[in-house]
Amino acid sequence: MPVTPDLIREKLIAEIGAIHVDVEDTSPNRCAASFKVLVVSPQFEGKALLQRHRLVNNCLAEELKEIHAFEQKTLTPEQWEKQKAQ
Repeated sequence: MPVTPDLIREKLIAEIGAIHVDVEDTSPNRCAASFKVLVVSPQFEGKALLQRHRLVNNCLAEELKEIHAFEQKTLTPEQWEKQKAQ
């Protein structure tokens, strides 16, 4: 199955309880080789950045085998609310 923004979004919601996910295909011609994601999940509470990124990477392990570049930003719900207020 090809990697799509919808597939990435659905997996993150289902597997790590993300309450907000933005996925942008940043590859030229939108060929699904490069993605930028913003993930908001209560599971990130109390976790260091590296631990958060590992959660996302483990969730998307199979998809990452097909992706050439993957940029992620991980926030707790509280951090997300603060960011939106700015």
